[in-house]
Amino acid sequence: MNTSWRPQGNSIDSASAGGLLEHIRRRQGAATRAEMARLTGVARSTIAQRIDQLIDAGLVVESGDAPSTGGRRGTTLSLRASAGVVLAADLGVTHCRWSIADLAGTPLMAQTRDIDIADGPLVVLDQLIQDFDASLTQLGFTADDVSGVGVGVPGPVEVDTGRAVNPPIMPGWNEFSVTDYLRRHYDAPAYLDNDVNIMAIGEYAMHFADEVDDFLLIKVGSGIGSGIIAGRQLQRGGKGAAGDLGHVPVGRAADVPCRCGNSGCVETVAGGAAILRQLRELGHEAATVRDAATMVSAGHSDANRLVRQAGRDLGEVVATTVNILNPSLIVLSGALADAGDELYAGVREVVYRRSTVLATRHLRIVHGRLGADAGIVGATELVLSEVLSQKAVDAALAAGTSPVGRSTQDTNGVPGVP
Repeated sequence: MNTSWRPQGNSIDSASAGGLLEHIRRRQGAATRAEMARLTGVARSTIAQRIDQLIDAGLVVESGDAPSTGGRRGTTLSLRASAGVVLAADLGVTHCRWSIADLAGTPLMAQTRDIDIADGPLVVLDQLIQDFDASLTQLGFTADDVSGVGVGVPGPVEVDTGRAVNPPIMPGWNEFSVTDYLRRHYDAPAYLDNDVNIMAIGEYAMHFADEVDDFLLIKVGSGIGSGIIAGRQLQRGGKGAAGDLGHVPVGRAADVPCRCGNSGCVETVAGGAAILRQLRELGHEAATVRDAATMVSAGHSDANRLVRQAGRDLGEVVATTVNILNPSLIVLSGALADAGDELYAGVREVVYRRSTVLATRHLRIVHGRLGADAGIVGATELVLSEVLSQKAVDAALAAGTSPVGRSTQDTNGVPGVP
């Protein structure tokens, strides 16, 4: 399934039940029937009928009295966040960050586990499923409460099929359908995307959607990648390969061989693996990118110098990207970016010098705000934007089913019982 994520807008696109639910989700409990009738121009009786559909389906609850405008107080409506849960995972090369959230996106649990992505999909995903199932039980849920699963992986993804395609650091994952594997276990929609795309969704949806329409997130961890939001919509490109900044050539890399099979990629001199290699050559012990990040945070002189230079090298590529895409905001994230200001300073130094004056006139380059949670927040948002979309909700109601957890039905088969 090719998802085209975009943040929720500021108007009601449709007076269908699904369109009204999207409005209720945006207002977070402040929506009333009268307000929706006014915004849509649809008769209040029709609005009331569609709201009743959502209440009967267990998706909406009446949550209190709205402020009086001179007449009878209206009843406020809110999403029934407990109607289902979303499972989200951000798989890295050496770690997995995963969470369980309710339908409002509120995290109920989040944990991190060390993994080796090279163990292959069966080992990694089976462990992830075990972790999910144990936590569902701990929280009092079952697999029937799962409304959807979202996963990010550190490699190119063909979103239509839910498969990683020739991922250079994920041996054994090529063409394996992660989404099919998860759907078989949970009988719920599953979505796979590149890890940087879900980070971009998370940061943008939570903190920047009200500020800018054009946004670039750059992750600097073991490798380098970017998530592009242009015109308020995530840009994946023709087959999902957009944003692969790590494999753009840069001057200082010259003929350094890259894991992608080419030479001269910026990742070979500015990625976390390159920083580790250079630290070891200088006689410092650093086994993981997190070790290098710790050294930067502690003010280690060699680590700081290497990361500052990595920022300059990355800045060459980012400067070209700024001239082409003209984003209003660039967010730096990942282990090395989160460790301090060195990477940020190096990127900023080159971008403002090498990009055009017009492209940088109002450009901001800032740190990410979600840190290690960016991926799981984005994966959760991706799932919710699909399973609670106007289209999905309207289709489910027309079919007499629920778009969320199947346990929203009571023993008589009537949906909507808490």
